[in-house]
Amino acid sequence: MMSSSSSHNKTPVVLLIFNRPDTTRRVLEAVRAVQPSTLLVVADGPRPHVPSDTERCAETRALIDGVDWACDVRRKYADANMGLADRVASGLTWAFAQVETAIILEDDCVPHPSFFRFCTELLDRYAADTRIMAIAGDNFQFGARTAEYSYYFSRYPHCWGWATWHRAWHHYDHSMAAWPHIRERKLLDDIFESRSASRYWTRIFDATYSGRVSSWANRWTLACWLQNGLSILPAVNLVSNIGFGSHGTHTRDDSPFGNMEVHPLAFPLKHPPYVVRDAAADWITQRTLFRRPNLWQRVAYRIRHIKEVK
Repeated sequence: MMSSSSSHNKTPVVLLIFNRPDTTRRVLEAVRAVQPSTLLVVADGPRPHVPSDTERCAETRALIDGVDWACDVRRKYADANMGLADRVASGLTWAFAQVETAIILEDDCVPHPSFFRFCTELLDRYAADTRIMAIAGDNFQFGARTAEYSYYFSRYPHCWGWATWHRAWHHYDHSMAAWPHIRERKLLDDIFESRSASRYWTRIFDATYSGRVSSWANRWTLACWLQNGLSILPAVNLVSNIGFGSHGTHTRDDSPFGNMEVHPLAFPLKHPPYVVRDAAADWITQRTLFRRPNLWQRVAYRIRHIKEVK
């Protein structure tokens, strides 16, 4: 039997980096353990109003120069800062113009070694199944929902360590051109069992479409739903986001989803005999991860944000 860290290096890895050498070093160590034969590195440029960015971005990029295994390293580095949404979206489009499949890791998402084998096997298994849009390494059930099989199907394309195909990313639309029509026809009501969930995502997509929120992940979620697509999520959590804190773009609050423990996934995988979404697990995710903060949480966030700006 092949180990989870030795024979699953055929899938290209896309590494998204910016200005965090410490977290990037830990992610790169996890990538080095499986030694992928192709590494595509996407980097944003320093922000002009943050003097420390120049040094920190250079230090982070220097880590890539230290790749010491037989590897085709391809770089897409921005000279000027593009912002998270534009850099990630354009970087993934660049990557999928070169490869058909990829495992994608941001600079703060540290995977368990079995994550790579999990992604590679399922990328192969579902390559021609257009119902499946993505494979993620995240499990946010906290034991409330246990899977009978090695993974389950979900509507949520989590992106703290994930994988997909060129055929799926092809549907990504950064302009969200379909959103005004979707909103006018209230088509999200046809997706969700709950009106509160529909209202939540309407606010999210409105804010993203208008530019009040800069998020490639929200755009990707909409693209998946417009294809009625499913994501594959593991029975145990395989990726830990270690980026919560002052340097995180969208991860500044204390959260139970930060620094989660990772667990090994047993092989061979036990595949579900059917492709049916786990609605109960998704409802748990919607109520815990995707819910509007209450008034006091919003006030606390604003106070912390003001202090950070000062």
